[in-house]
Amino acid sequence: MRGAFVDWLRRRGGVEIDPLTAIPSIGSKELVALLPFLLSLGPGDRVVVPTVAYPTYAVGALVAGCEVVVSDDPAACAGARLVWVNSPCNPSGRVASAHELRAMVEAARAAGAVLASDECYLEFGYDATPVSVLHPSVIGADPTRVLSLHALSKRSNMAGYRFGAVAGDPALISRLLEIRKHLGLMVPAPVQHAAAAAWADDAHVDLQRDRYLGRRAVLRPALEAAGFRIDHSEAGLYLWATRGQECWQTVADLARLGVLAAPGDFYGEAGARHVRLALTATDEAIRGAAERIRAGDTV
Repeated sequence: MRGAFVDWLRRRGGVEIDPLTAIPSIGSKELVALLPFLLSLGPGDRVVVPTVAYPTYAVGALVAGCEVVVSDDPAACAGARLVWVNSPCNPSGRVASAHELRAMVEAARAAGAVLASDECYLEFGYDATPVSVLHPSVIGADPTRVLSLHALSKRSNMAGYRFGAVAGDPALISRLLEIRKHLGLMVPAPVQHAAAAAWADDAHVDLQRDRYLGRRAVLRPALEAAGFRIDHSEAGLYLWATRGQECWQTVADLARLGVLAAPGDFYGEAGARHVRLALTATDEAIRGAAERIRAGDTV
């Protein structure tokens, strides 16, 4: 399984690592939530999370008793013990450049912090090419204090299998392995076999990426014709949309059209005037939603 994951990371991400510097997790969410605890962080320790972000970064820090700092500025890394980055971003679909990632890595290292990069959408770039934090353009050949997290839930539609993987700094990976096995956090062997098969196959990912692109080409212009602005959304499975109004009003307006959207403030105060629309419904459902949005037809 580790060999298949490492081969995938080289093949699709341009990253060369030793298989011994990668381990599985029981889904990426489990590792995101537990990472502060596994790094022995607690009260008085600072964890930096992005301004618009998956809530579990902050939840994991709070469960461990840490202080949460919300910022995308490398300067915010000062005094931190753990720094989260997410590219492509959930929910906004924003892709960070190698330069931006390098600046965060350097700032985190200067502070003595671990930088953890959630890269679950790495293969779903459309208007920009996502880059792994482990790519030589970001860290050269030095993975010190850097971790890269991946999952099959988005890449391969295998959310129910609960399979994730983390790679990076050999010392950190060794520490995580030692602690996790004592906590019983081992991925079952049948799931590992399924994961090895999924990491070894790119064709199903390319097919799904084309599906998302097709749905995006239908839904985005319908939203724009209805007065929405689509921000970022150059990658990932979502459209990050706004009409400049409070997100819950937009959620209610779309609901009357039979369209379900996630309120942006679920992902932080910076998202309070946006909604997240997923491209994961069927082609037929996306076409129907686009038609109702254009016509303003309630259901």
